[in-house]
Amino acid sequence: MAAKLRKGDKVVVLTGKDKGKEGEITSVDPKAGKAVVEGVNMAVRHQRQTQTNQGGRQPKALPIDLSNLAIVDKNGKATRVGFREEDGKKVRYAKTTGDAI
Repeated sequence: MAAKLRKGDKVVVLTGKDKGKEGEITSVDPKAGKAVVEGVNMAVRHQRQTQTNQGGRQPKALPIDLSNLAIVDKNGKATRVGFREEDGKKVRYAKTTGDAI
């Protein structure tokens, strides 16, 4: 199955406590079906102090389910992702505008 959402995509959250927030995907775990989005699903984690790290309570983005995310098209709206062939290559495109992603 081809990945509809990839690292670096700008997405919007569809459901949950962060509904409506936008951010960029920093990592994807396709096996678990989850992604970490910058500034979304934040939690506080306690960090021990080290030589390089100040320590204390650090905010951390936790994984969110891929089904709760939608890619943002050029108009700033949430859209679904489709696949088509262009010049012999499989490309993703936004269903709302038809533009290649």
